[in-house]
Amino acid sequence: MQRTSINDLVKKAKSEIEELSVEEVKREISEGSTILIDIRDFRERLLEGTIPGAVSAPRGMIEWWFDPDSPYHKEEFTFGQRYVLFCSLGWRSALATSALKDLGFSNVAHLEQGFTGWVDSNEMVEQVTSGEKWFKNQSDIKSSLEITKE
Repeated sequence: MQRTSINDLVKKAKSEIEELSVEEVKREISEGSTILIDIRDFRERLLEGTIPGAVSAPRGMIEWWFDPDSPYHKEEFTFGQRYVLFCSLGWRSALATSALKDLGFSNVAHLEQGFTGWVDSNEMVEQVTSGEKWFKNQSDIKSSLEITKE
């Protein structure tokens, strides 16, 4: 059996999902109907910050929190919402976005260049000082949408 590398998995995922540039993500943020999902580990967020208004949903919990059949489902993650995922370089978010599509989420995309591309474009970064921006409930999503509209 031929081995499939992570490069192969990411390339396949990227061929099947919507990839957005920094400028496209900024446009969606300004329109105010997109929820940004930071799938990076909390330590990355503490060290590097995040995109303002992004909700933390670590990569390891994406399928669990989004799938309504999961015992860990967060009912605030609904099929009708627009989600844009990002990680550091766009590899994990490509795989996570593909997984969400497999779960039936059709209005999902990811930031192709990842958070690194966001920073390299000199975009605003929000510092994270604790786990307070972890997704907890509907009010977190509501406040995230309000921040992105500002």
